[in-house]
Amino acid sequence: MPVEPRPAPAPPAPAALAAKVRTLAPTMTRSMQRVAEAVASDPAGCAALTVTGLAERTGTSEATVVRTSRLLGYPGYRDLRLALAALAAQQAAGGAPAVTADIAVDDSLADVVTKLAQEEQQCLADTAAGLDVTQLEAAVTALVGARRIDVYGIGASHLVGQDLAQKLLRIGLIAHAHADPHLAVTNAVQLKTGDVALAITHSGRTTDVIEPLRVAFDHGATTIAITGRPDGEIASYADHILTTSSARESELRPAAMSSRTSQLLVVDCLFIGVAQRTYETAAPALSASYEALAHRHSPRSPQR
Repeated sequence: MPVEPRPAPAPPAPAALAAKVRTLAPTMTRSMQRVAEAVASDPAGCAALTVTGLAERTGTSEATVVRTSRLLGYPGYRDLRLALAALAAQQAAGGAPAVTADIAVDDSLADVVTKLAQEEQQCLADTAAGLDVTQLEAAVTALVGARRIDVYGIGASHLVGQDLAQKLLRIGLIAHAHADPHLAVTNAVQLKTGDVALAITHSGRTTDVIEPLRVAFDHGATTIAITGRPDGEIASYADHILTTSSARESELRPAAMSSRTSQLLVVDCLFIGVAQRTYETAAPALSASYEALAHRHSPRSPQR
């Protein structure tokens, strides 16, 4: 089945620009990184520069500036300049994003707690700023009407997928999280129109997640991707894309750790959206599941 072209997404809001730079910079060429780092660190200064001026400032070319603008989600450099000017105005009003230093091997635990807390907060703020609410609403609608929901993820992303599946099961939806890639594909073959397949992959290129989503897509299921790379291969098979952010990867903090935080935020947004739409059945289902397990959380009477 041929893949229908998806409408071009709207350029990211100014508040989401810094988040886009943090997320995409590791995958850019070094020259594009210089442009991205310049616009993120000094939006006011860069907003005043022409494309030639920014190229000279970063030691790159005009073509590199334009390519970087497009990778960040803007049709051209003019649109990026407008976003930079808006971001500079927000920062002047006290809305500048926090910058967190990397965790060092000799940091005290107190410093680790502080730095991690700051990074987690920034991940959540970046994800919220960059999340396309129209795509989120469409994903919620698909989940609400689904006959069956399959969730695919590997490693840390599978843990997030399990969290979503368990939440949906508690409000009466048929949802399963698959960690075994072979089982995921064999289940995807059974999906059809009216079913939903949801894939979670920060990199957007995890083969064991892409393959079952592709199979589900080919069989007519509605497909959703939660990913940090909306331009990755996973996007080719996703009807709806929910973009996440993460902190900079370091030796002591791999991407899987920080990306999980933003993935969980998106999962919670999906669940709450579904629960709101199905409140009349979701509320009694939640109450029933709570009551069924209540005795397991109560203090046991002494054995005689």
